[in-house]
Amino acid sequence: MTFAAPLEAKSIRFRARSFVAFTLTPEAPLDVWLEGLDHWIGNSPGYFAGRPVVLDLNTLKPDVAAIESLVGVLGHRGIRIYAIELDGHAALEPNFPPVLVGAKEATTDGLLPREAREDVSGEDKAEGRAPEQRADAGSADKAGDGKADASKAGDSEPQVEASGTLMIKAPIRSGQAIVHPHGDVIVLGSVASGSEIIAAGSIHVYGTLRGRASAGALGNRGARIFCRKNEAELLAVDGWYVTAEEMEGVSRGKPVQAFLDGDALRVSTLS
Repeated sequence: MTFAAPLEAKSIRFRARSFVAFTLTPEAPLDVWLEGLDHWIGNSPGYFAGRPVVLDLNTLKPDVAAIESLVGVLGHRGIRIYAIELDGHAALEPNFPPVLVGAKEATTDGLLPREAREDVSGEDKAEGRAPEQRADAGSADKAGDGKADASKAGDSEPQVEASGTLMIKAPIRSGQAIVHPHGDVIVLGSVASGSEIIAAGSIHVYGTLRGRASAGALGNRGARIFCRKNEAELLAVDGWYVTAEEMEGVSRGKPVQAFLDGDALRVSTLS
């Protein structure tokens, strides 16, 4: 008689993991909003490549057919929608991205519920900022356990100080991305073209800045960007941005600081 050996049962492991997801919030008229989005993509090609993007439809409130059309339109622009925020809809059609439930805004002070997020964003709505002036993609949502660490930059060995400042002692190479949602980022070397730094606080680059730098990415209007030599592809503070073309002949190749002055992003030279 032959007996089969019992199979060893293996448990399935589930782990919670957090990702910073960029939020797009379309507004009416949609064609104007898409024009502003195209302007952003044109100035920063590849910005959305490989990024989780959440589509917040609570402002636009489109019907099901319009949602399907909008997801397709964004897909043709290289923007893949991972989830949708839409109050009152537990689920959409199976071919749609899932409806996100319980999303919270990532801020330097922690995770805010939607009510607090709407209070914070009320100032922006009252000022009537045009989509081509401010990149809504700069806002970030976090899902999971509410923890996020800076991306490791190869052999640069980033170190987070007790103050929450991220210190990077080596140059940042092309293709690398540093995301630090807990404070300032200090880079002692240079930042190569094709790389990116996103910080909740200010950004300090003690070498040449050739990539993209986004300070105050979670809603800090007081954040600034400092660099010893400005060759940046894009500078942004709290979502307001300037491109290399707009800085040409004014601050290129010089030590600069970038900061918000009212409703405009100023880039001024440092003496």
